[in-house]
Amino acid sequence: TAWPARGPRTGDRALLARALGTWAAPPSGTAVTVAPAASAEPPGHPPQLLFAGDPRPGTAVVVFLDADRVVRYTERGDRRSLDIARTDDANVTTAAAVTLTRDGNTAHRLLAPWIATAGTRDLTAPAGPVRPLPIGADGTVTTAFSDDSGGGGGPKGAGCGPRPVLEVASSPRIVEKHAFLLADRGGLLTVHLTYTPPAEGADAPPARQPREATGPAALARWAQEACTLDAVDGRAVRAVNLWDFALTELPEAAGRAVWSCTRATHWTGQGDVQIRLRPPAGASLAVTRARSTAACGRFGQHLLATTVWRAPSGHDYQLAAGSREVTEISATGPLHTRTPGRALAVPAPSAPAPPATLTATLRSGAVITALDSRDGGRD
Repeated sequence: TAWPARGPRTGDRALLARALGTWAAPPSGTAVTVAPAASAEPPGHPPQLLFAGDPRPGTAVVVFLDADRVVRYTERGDRRSLDIARTDDANVTTAAAVTLTRDGNTAHRLLAPWIATAGTRDLTAPAGPVRPLPIGADGTVTTAFSDDSGGGGGPKGAGCGPRPVLEVASSPRIVEKHAFLLADRGGLLTVHLTYTPPAEGADAPPARQPREATGPAALARWAQEACTLDAVDGRAVRAVNLWDFALTELPEAAGRAVWSCTRATHWTGQGDVQIRLRPPAGASLAVTRARSTAACGRFGQHLLATTVWRAPSGHDYQLAAGSREVTEISATGPLHTRTPGRALAVPAPSAPAPPATLTATLRSGAVITALDSRDGGRD
């Protein structure tokens, strides 16, 4: 109800008929792409028309919404294609932009009617400018991303070239001054980026929901972790949150490290997570991954992670860190130790000893184990 049909060809009945006919029974030679866990079934009732037009010369595009699916029909000469994706629980942010066409480094997008302004920024240059984009009368924008886009403005993410993202702001009629970041990861819809800062100290405020990644601290951290987006499948993922769940001191006075959990939430509600450790110098270190897990999300707010870290001296240490409710960490197996607080750092067992088992006690008295890539769990 908040998204009227837009585009110069919404009254082109022949084009709409071809689009619906192709969806109902794709002719031979039609390229059909279906996102993970989406259904290619024809609509059971008349779908909602979102857009019909020619984003670029010689290319006609029709976009439909059918309950929890968005469908894009494309004509280029005699070639037809159909792309289908899920949109479960899409909201102001995750439904903000639909990709109409991609041609090399240029993308044409349809912005939601509630988007008032749009621009591009380089995620690896946190102090760089936002380059405004003109929004057409039909809600479309064109973004040209080149290899040298977003130059200057701040430190580059280690090993990353520019990572262009959209920064958009919703109309004051929706919410005042609501700006947010959207990344193109190859799907019909863009991926919403958020950030959750660490909660440190006994007097830290209660844990908050992920916040928009547009503030200085959020942009600085996403610049450091921008490369992690390369593993995100935008066909399946609707949002990615970067959560810095702990700050710990490294052994041998090597400085303070940041422990982070990056959670990619799928349209299905499931989530994949990646735990990383970032020393004060150098790139982040991969700790572990887990798929289809509730960890680092609304239903998995308690976390313990562990890894073996090599100090500049060459000595190995078993490190562990927990989220804000952790009060004690214990190790069993080749290590027998217990330490109060949210961090553990002890000399690691000599190889080829089996890995230690790490657990943590929460304020409530509950015990959790360190996240392991073998851990599953459903959201």
